[in-house]
Amino acid sequence: MEHGIIAWLIIGCIAGWLASVLVSGSGYGVLLDIVVGIVGAFIGGWLSGALHISRGSGWIGSTITAFIGAVILLFVIRLFRRG
Repeated sequence: MEHGIIAWLIIGCIAGWLASVLVSGSGYGVLLDIVVGIVGAFIGGWLSGALHISRGSGWIGSTITAFIGAVILLFVIRLFRRG
């Protein structure tokens, strides 16, 4: 499903915010939450394709995929931040 730039920002914002709530202590702020969500969407999309996992379709599938990718990204960032 094709999303416009506004849709990507909305999905990124939702996914980034949800991921920052789940991975407590990230505290990057709204702008970086959006960036984490958008980058997370790419990571989640790549992983689901590499693992041959169905992403679903529409807003919900895109948001879940972005959320999973954002959580993974936040965990990786925390690993480097501590080390």
